[in-house]
Amino acid sequence: MAQPFHYGGQAVIEGVMIRGKEGVAISVRQPDGQLNVVMQPLASIYKGRLRQMPLVRGIITLVETLALGTQSLLRSAQVAAAEEVGEKIPTAVLWGTVAVSLALGVALFFVVPLFATRYLIDPHIDSALLSNIFEGLIRIGIFVAYLKLMGLIPDIRRVFAYHGAEHKVVNAYEAGVPLNVEAVKNYSTAHARCGTAFLFIVLIVAIFVFALVGQPTLWIRILSRIALIPVIAAISYEIMKFGASHVENPVVRIFLAPGLLLQSITTREPDDSQIEAAISALNEVIRIDQTADSGGTT
Repeated sequence: MAQPFHYGGQAVIEGVMIRGKEGVAISVRQPDGQLNVVMQPLASIYKGRLRQMPLVRGIITLVETLALGTQSLLRSAQVAAAEEVGEKIPTAVLWGTVAVSLALGVALFFVVPLFATRYLIDPHIDSALLSNIFEGLIRIGIFVAYLKLMGLIPDIRRVFAYHGAEHKVVNAYEAGVPLNVEAVKNYSTAHARCGTAFLFIVLIVAIFVFALVGQPTLWIRILSRIALIPVIAAISYEIMKFGASHVENPVVRIFLAPGLLLQSITTREPDDSQIEAAISALNEVIRIDQTADSGGTT
């Protein structure tokens, strides 16, 4: 029996992106107040057999999140600014943005904690294990501080509200209730498959993976922090997938609690118009998936 498909997505500028089996729908509120819904088909790598293979699927999901997430943000920015949506986003711009964002993220969350530990902690301890634990704690501290600071920006707070709307509509859909604003608004802004929760798992798994490296020379440690990111992402994805599939288990919920708690920083209670945007995105991917399953065309 086929497993049910788990819909999910992310907040974008003045809207929500939802990923389905066949494509992604980006629903954005235009300056005139109308919703603009754009459907984009998925490349075969994002829905083929490798996407179902344990560990490999975590790496593919990481690439997918970076590529589709960035593309969705760029498209939503065009719509929100009332620009022509039909213009194709240059590939160089897309991957250039992904590369810069990825480089900054790796530097802030992996390299900076390493240097802080190397020069502030290591001179006072003589344990590779303790060094990696302190590095991990610094990494988590930077991550939480970053989220807190981002939440102070008014435009980001609106994105966080759309993030809450995305979670609410997915929670409502998985509960089997009608997808209307009044029904959806009663659901939680937290979800076990959230990207925030995934990143928290990544930070915890990184402590154990980097501990296996020990304390080689500084440059080898720097390279290991970068080279092992796919490995950490692969392991973290499997942990998140297991946790989301057993969320009713009280022991599992204890382990999921920190990631769910962090979502109180990256989500806000959405208004009705933001929930409406999330509903329209989810309805669109459901429509496309149902059409594809029935052998029809769009």
